[in-house]
Order: sequence, then structure tokens, then C-alpha cells
Amino acid sequence: MSPRSASVNEELRRRSRERLLQATVELVAQRGYEETTLGDIADRAGSARGLISYYFPGKRQLLQSAVHRLMHRTLEAALEREPRSEDGRERLARAIDAILGLAVDEPRLMRTHMAGILQAEGFVQCPEQQRLAALLKDTVERYGSRDVDADYPLLRALLMGAVFAVLLPGAPMPRARLRAELFQRYGLDWELGVPPDDGPDGRPPGGTGGAVEPVPEAAGVAQRSKSSK
Repeated sequence: MSPRSASVNEELRRRSRERLLQATVELVAQRGYEETTLGDIADRAGSARGLISYYFPGKRQLLQSAVHRLMHRTLEAALEREPRSEDGRERLARAIDAILGLAVDEPRLMRTHMAGILQAEGFVQCPEQQRLAALLKDTVERYGSRDVDADYPLLRALLMGAVFAVLLPGAPMPRARLRAELFQRYGLDWELGVPPDDGPDGRPPGGTGGAVEPVPEAAGVAQRSKSSK
């Protein structure tokens, strides 16, 4: 039997890593972080426990990579769903809806993820996070940003703040209210993306529906995005 080629070995490693990431998402969503062991994850993935240490420094880093992968896949699916759109404003609306939707659909997982980012090890710059960042940067650029390196971190911070507000125990904010604030900031029509059911009659909470005025610093970008359609 001839030895496997380097490309075959690389593909096997990629699949093994993917199984570990998927197993982590599934188990933490079901049981919680503390109740999920590395052995549980290895068993669910059908892998040796030693492989986790080979790919990831620890459990917290594994979880961050797993959630970043989920966020990237969710965002990619939202941006590419039919009917596809190349309009920057529609794509930004879809991105906002995708991230807020994850907070609503996977509260335990996303709450654990947010708590982990605030730990001493902080933000993990893993391949999954880099792919997510690249997709968000592309979204910001298509929206019309002239300074993606400045506008991307701001969008990321705003989305993280909105996710935190959705998940805050005892005092969560409604997704529709947060969506309305983000849409106002970026000058997006409420009907773009996938308007949530929790908005009254399909309208922004406290508003009248239709277009909203962007905040001053976003107004120029919104206008450039409209002009490039």
C-alpha cells in the first residue's frame, strides 16, 4: 500500500478538525460549557482526545473557534441565499440579521462564547475567526466604506454589543429594537434583510416603517452605497 499524499493527509486533518468544532457546538449548546468535557467532544467527533490538544491550546480556545466557525457559516449562508444580491445595503442588512438571529436561536452557546471572550486569554485569532472577519470586511467594503480597517472593527463592536444586549440575563433587549438601532445607524430600510416577527406589523419598533435616517458618520457611506447600485 502506497503512503498517502500530502494533500490527502491535509484533507483528513481538515475533516478531523471540522468534526471537533461541530461536536463542540452541539454539546455546549445542549449541556453548557461546564458540563461538556474534552472527552465528550472527542467521543462525539469520533476522534482521539489527543487530537484536541494537537489542534487547540485548550477548551476555551476550542469553543471560540467552534462558535466563530458557526458564525461564519451562518453569515455566509445568509449572504448567499436566494435571491442573491450584490447590493451592499442588502448584504449588510443580512449580516446584521444573521448575527442577531444566532443570539436568539442559540442563547446558551452565544452567551458562553461572549463570556469566554472576556476571560484573560481574550479574543482568539484562529483560522475560523479570520474567515469570519474576511466576510464581514467584504460586507463593509460592499456597503461603501472607504476605510474598511476602521469601519470593520466598529461594525464588529456594534454587533457584539447587540448580541450582549439580547443575551443579558434578567434584562434582555428585544431583537427588533436592537435591529432598528443598527439599521438607523447605517441608513438601512427596515424591509431589507429578514425583518423579525417581533417588530409590530413588520415595522421598526417605535417607528413608521420604510427608510430610516442614518447617523451622521454613517450617512456618507450609506449614500455611496446607494450610488453604486
